[in-house]
Amino acid sequence: MNASYATLIGALELAQHLKDPDWVIFDCRFDLANRSFGADAYSRGHLPGAFYLDLEDDLSGPKTGRNGRHPLPDPAKLAARLAACGVGNQTQVVAYDDAAGMFAARLWWLLRWLGHHRVAVLDGGLQAWCRSGQTLSTEEPQARPATFTLALQPGRVDADYVLAHLGKPDMMLIDARSPDRFRGENETLDPVGGHIPGASNRFFRDNLAPDGCFKQASLLREEYGTLLKGRDPHRVVMQCGSAVTACHNLLAMETAGLPGAQLYAGSWSEWCSDPARPVATGAA
Repeated sequence: MNASYATLIGALELAQHLKDPDWVIFDCRFDLANRSFGADAYSRGHLPGAFYLDLEDDLSGPKTGRNGRHPLPDPAKLAARLAACGVGNQTQVVAYDDAAGMFAARLWWLLRWLGHHRVAVLDGGLQAWCRSGQTLSTEEPQARPATFTLALQPGRVDADYVLAHLGKPDMMLIDARSPDRFRGENETLDPVGGHIPGASNRFFRDNLAPDGCFKQASLLREEYGTLLKGRDPHRVVMQCGSAVTACHNLLAMETAGLPGAQLYAGSWSEWCSDPARPVATGAA
């Protein structure tokens, strides 16, 4: 079996595997402000052989008004969708987008949740692919359906867990939103501004170098080490607005060799839907 990619893959590396039958590529482009953006962009041009997955339709479940803007999808339904695109338990999956990896990282985490670790994000996304001189296609691929067996993994927590561990040394909460939204300013996505009390702020874009690719693993390890201050990564809970960019921080920690952090899947959009839960504003 070929080498397995479990965090990031470069554009030139991916280009060498486009015709490999046991590789499947997913285009995860999306725009929170324009529901049709991703599918429209995909139809105009995508990586050869890539299938499109929609954040709302494929990578999220039904909203109730109390479970956040992007609840986790039903695992069996997601597994069936992936299998229909040719993903089996030994398939190498690659996810990409054009938004610094924020949506691709969501698929990366979801696949790991389903028990599939042969999944990587295209480092630098569509921009890096095009910069490296690779071509795009408008042709929709023909799927070769596969069998995907679920093996659900731990790694997520709920609002009750977060509430019960607030202020305790056995949980470090890290919020991936921009610093202004963390402080409670310029909130346009959720009805309440602010953050969960005690959370630290690590903006997901701080994981990136100026070229849009992830920083070197050694630098990420240094930066997260400074943030964690010696804490065990297994005590870290990542969150953001709706558990999308939180996955970017989880990917960065995994890339840095600091595995084990968990995801608060409801994140801020779920947390602030209940007025009984405490809210903080200002800097950490």
